[in-house]
Amino acid sequence: MAVSIDTVYQRVLALANKEQRGYVTPQEFNLFANQAQMEMFEQYFYDIKQFNRAAGNTQEFSDPLSILYEKIGGFNVIRPDAWMAANMPASGTFLQIPREIYKVGSVTVGKNAQEVELLNSKDFNAASRSPLTTPTPDRPIMEITWKGLRIQNGPDFNFLTAGSGNDLSISYIKRPEKVEWAYVVVNDKALYNDNISVDFELHQSEETELVYKILKFAGINLKASEVAQVASAMEDSQVQKEKI
Repeated sequence: MAVSIDTVYQRVLALANKEQRGYVTPQEFNLFANQAQMEMFEQYFYDIKQFNRAAGNTQEFSDPLSILYEKIGGFNVIRPDAWMAANMPASGTFLQIPREIYKVGSVTVGKNAQEVELLNSKDFNAASRSPLTTPTPDRPIMEITWKGLRIQNGPDFNFLTAGSGNDLSISYIKRPEKVEWAYVVVNDKALYNDNISVDFELHQSEETELVYKILKFAGINLKASEVAQVASAMEDSQVQKEKI
């Protein structure tokens, strides 16, 4: 279940206006909301790295790694050969990474879903030149960069051409959709329009932290230091609770 954009906005307005510090416009809120969502989304991956260093919690509903993977799970996407072909030029050697992809997980090929080894540019070039590490049907390789994936076929095979029926697929973590509190103006007042609004894609448990984080941004924007300080303290407290 997604986090309602309207619920978060109304809570932010209520807290920001509590001491008559100013009004957060829909345009400002949307900017802050997207920044907050992306910050929280990116933090998942840093937290996973941190918790992987610590001993796990075996409690059924409180293991921090399990909770994080549950939150990220909603962003996991698997795309088949047709999608790969649509994003690959006719040369069949370079797969452009659409903006929706945040992190590539794996690429597989063939009926047996042989996983392709993803290498950085240095290792990819070295592997391509060496007879001992040149790609084979049992060891296909790809170069991965922030721009895309480059496929290296062997001298006697070309089974990695997308769209050729070779069952290429890719799994990745997608970016959250851009959120928007949309509205119509009635009697000079902005009224929420549920039909075209876009909710947060974050886990429903993130609602409180979203409010605090957006409120912090709003306080800074309104030059209301008290609002920003209180929101920052509430955000820190919420984060601390989640990491205990």
